[in-house]
This record gives sequence, C-alpha cells and structure tokens, in this order.
Amino acid sequence: MNNKIFLTLALCSIGMTACNEDSFLKEKPIDFMSTDNSFLTQSDFDMSVNDLYFQTRIEFYGYDENRPFDFIYGTDLVFDGEPGGIERHGVTTSAYASDGSIVRHHWDALYKMISTANVIKDRIADRPFTQEVIDEYTAKALFFRGLSYRTLAYLYGGVPIELNEVTSPKTDYVRSTREETLRQAADDLAFAASHLKDIDKVRDGEINRQVANHYLAEVYLALGENQKAADAATATIEYPAVALMTQRFGSSASHEPGDVFYDLYRPNNQNRKSGNTEGLWVIQYETDLPGGGSSSVTAKTYGNYCLERQIAPMVRDVNISGVRPFNLWPCSDFTGGRGIGWGITTRYYTNEIWEEDFYGDIRNANHNFVRRFPVQNKAFTDKYGISEIDVDNPPAGLIVGPGNSTSIPARWLYAYPTKVTTPGEHPDPLYTNKATGALNASAGATYTDQYMARLAETYLLRAEARIKLNQPALAADDVNAVRSRAQAKPATASQMNLDYILDERARELGVEERRGLTLRRTGTLYDRVVKHNSFYAQPTSNGDGIGWQKKYDLWAIPLSAIEANTDAVIEQNPGY
Repeated sequence: MNNKIFLTLALCSIGMTACNEDSFLKEKPIDFMSTDNSFLTQSDFDMSVNDLYFQTRIEFYGYDENRPFDFIYGTDLVFDGEPGGIERHGVTTSAYASDGSIVRHHWDALYKMISTANVIKDRIADRPFTQEVIDEYTAKALFFRGLSYRTLAYLYGGVPIELNEVTSPKTDYVRSTREETLRQAADDLAFAASHLKDIDKVRDGEINRQVANHYLAEVYLALGENQKAADAATATIEYPAVALMTQRFGSSASHEPGDVFYDLYRPNNQNRKSGNTEGLWVIQYETDLPGGGSSSVTAKTYGNYCLERQIAPMVRDVNISGVRPFNLWPCSDFTGGRGIGWGITTRYYTNEIWEEDFYGDIRNANHNFVRRFPVQNKAFTDKYGISEIDVDNPPAGLIVGPGNSTSIPARWLYAYPTKVTTPGEHPDPLYTNKATGALNASAGATYTDQYMARLAETYLLRAEARIKLNQPALAADDVNAVRSRAQAKPATASQMNLDYILDERARELGVEERRGLTLRRTGTLYDRVVKHNSFYAQPTSNGDGIGWQKKYDLWAIPLSAIEANTDAVIEQNPGY
C-alpha cells in the first residue's frame, strides 16, 4: 500500500492541475477493514449481528466480576456483604454519581449496541439482497436497538435517540422523554416481532419472534398500553413450540434430591436441544473454548459470569470452637462452590416471600434454596452430633466469621438459591479432588448457559397486564400456571396486585432477572428497597450518612456524555 501512496504523490507533483485534491485526500481502504468494505456480503452482516450477541453477553452477564450485578444490587433481593465501596453499591452516593463508573459503563455499552445496530440497518438497505433478507437483518438490528433503548429508558429516563449510522462527530444531542424513548423501543421490537423467525426455526441462542414479543409486552406495560402488552405476551405463550417445563428433564433428571425447577438450571439444560421448551432466549457459554465466554482458569477472566462468586456465601470460616463443619472450601456441593458472600440475600427474599407456602413450593426446597448446609467434616459431626447447619436455627456456639461473629446473615453464612451454582457439576479442570468435590481457587463463575428470557416470566408479564385491565381472575390463571409447576398453593383473584406479581417474580426469577430494571419499570424501586432492604435504606449501613433516596429511581446521566455534547445541553436527572 505504501508504494501506491508514493506513486500517487509523485504523479500529483508532476501535474498538480490534473490532481483532484478531494479524491486524493479521501482514504480508500484496500488492505484494512472499514465500514466501506466490511458490509458487502451476507457473511459480513452475520459477523456484525454476532457482535451484538457478544455485546449483550458482556453487558448483562460478563464484563467483569462486578458490572453485570449492577442490576441486582440496590434492590429488595441482596445487599453488600463487604460494605464500604461502590462496586456493590455499598455507598450509594458514590456508586450512582454522574462521574462514576457504574452509570458511565452501562450508558456507553448500550449506546455501543445502538451504534452497531444502526450501522447494520443502514448498510443492509443499500445491498442488492432480496427484501426478505433485508427485512430479516433489519429486524435483528432493531431487536437489539429496541432492547437497548428499553434498558436506557428504565435506567436513565429519556435519553438522546439516534436512528442512523453516525459518520462524523456529533455534539448537539438532546434528551427525548422517557415515553418517547420507550415508544422507540416498542416500534423497534414490533418490527422485530413481525420479521424474525419463530423460535423453532432458529438455532439455540438466536433471537426470535417469541422473545421479541416477550420484550414488546414488557415495554407496552411500561407505556401503560396494557391490552397491547397482554396481546404480545399471548402471542408468545400460545405459540405451539413453547411451553413451561413440568416434568424432570436433561442432564440431571435422575439427580436426587431434585425436581423440574432444579433441572432448569443444571448444565446443558437451558437450550431446546435438551428438551427445554421454556427458554425463550438463552445466552450461550462454552467453557475454555475461544469466544465461549467462560474460563476455568480464573473466575474473574473477562467474560465469565461470576454469579456463584457474588451470591453464594463464603462458608470457609464457620466453626464451633475452631472446628469447622465445612472443611472443604471451595467445594462443588450445596455449600455454594467458591462463593465469597458479596451478595447477601435479604430476609424478604429468603423468608418473607415463602411464608404463605414455605414447605409446599418446590422453589423453596433445600436443593433449590439452601438454608440447611450439609456438614462435610466428619470430625465436626462426631464431636457435636450435627449433620447440617440450619441458618434459621443455628447450633449454639456457632461462629460464622472473623472476630467471633455470630450474626446471621453475614457473608459467611446465609440462605441462597442454587441457580447461582452447579453442585457436583463444575468443569473438570476446577476440581482438585472430584471424589470429595474440592475445587481450586479458580472457581467462582456460574458454568451454565443463562436465561435472558424465560416463558415463566412471560406469564407473569401477562398477569401484570391483566391486573391493570381489571381482569384479576385471568391474572390469577397466569400466576397459577407458574405456581402449579412449582407445586405451590394456588393464588386467588383477590390477591392479584402489583406487589403480588413482584413477589412471585422474586420466587420464580430471583437473581436470574435484572431486578433493578423490573423495579424501575414498575415505579416501585424506592418503596421496596425502603421496605425490604434495610442495608441500603439506613444511612449507617449504607455508609453514606444519607440512606436510600427517591432520586435513585433513575441513575444520573454520565458526566462524560454531558461534557462531550458541546453544542447542546443534555439535562441531568433531578437530584444529581
């Protein structure tokens, strides 16, 4: 290429009147990739769509050991087990500051997805493909763009809307309203729902018509268009190739103890190839495969989903008079793998939501929500006659952490859902002794594919719409479709309200859903944190001297975005 440049310069110096400066100064990509030569074939567009899948996985599951969990901390489900910092929102004034990493990271990541989607949409329109192909790739791009605007609207309210590829610096953006942002998300998702293939016509992990309708129902709820929400949810629920799983299936079907809810979260059980008809969109992981997003070398490797590390307790230091019941840590059993107790579950999540049917609901069975921890150390059992440690009824003299602490819950011992880990089924390279289940220090990720959307949630979205449509009996039918699978006591029409739906979502979806988005969408974040999570609500435990504030219903607009927008004003959210 250098020779070509020198030749051009030489020719121009010989006859300057024959040299067109505009053409000369325009760089032509010959031996490097650019947007001018990268969007020519269908394969080129496939690569860009694949990048959107990758960006989604990184944003919601695997950027590092902290950022994906910004959607769980600061809610009614968990609180910071190692308070004093911002990574787990332990000091909220700093965590949500406009110049902080949390609000900036998600803003940048979501707009990157929008930018990629816009390039695909604009470039595909100029290619000599059939209209069917153009519509399919446009639908894929608009699905991800709609998902991004939906998420931005929940987190920040109204945001700048950009619908086309940006080819030169632009510094005059202004905010739309929250409703306008959600309307754009709805329009994008509606196009996607009309042009994507059905779930049984795509590969595992691909977006499809049914998941587009699922998210469309959610956005319609946020817009207050409840009949449209119910209709979109119905379009997914009634598609013949999807159904709730009601019988044991997959890799752990013979596992004891276990049940169908347990099976939903076992390795290799999330995709349709396992017989699972419930997963609408499953984020794909392959351990130790280049591009697979999951490494057994270290849990903190870029891309790993560290749900086990965050949410399971660090049982290592539990003891009575120095004798430890859990002498194997980390261990691939029901003690939680290599959890380190950063996300301590609230009493609301571990106890209050189950009170109506504590022993009947299989989602609260000990193999699904561990509160009785099996003792590993025979010497401990021989000395004290104790074969399990019950967090609700701990034995006398139990020390759970440094400083002879006896407080439960604490990061060393609390009830947790087993969907965050894989008891007995960690990848082989992580074991130091597979017979005992002992793991090495590289453990801590959750080594399964992950549900981005699941049919049980679609039922709960339709129930929410039907409550708003004053159809409580129909709403109860939807809730009971989920509860029946869980062998739980049926809900009644008189119980149907938004609080009940949010409680049922906690029982069914727990730390699987991005709870912060749900509570912001429904306008319930402040009230439920104050009611159910005293850590964030109290100024001293929160560590900021202020406590939970109403302004956290929206995050701050990142200062970096405001300062870069030099030719117009992006207004900051109130209170920041």
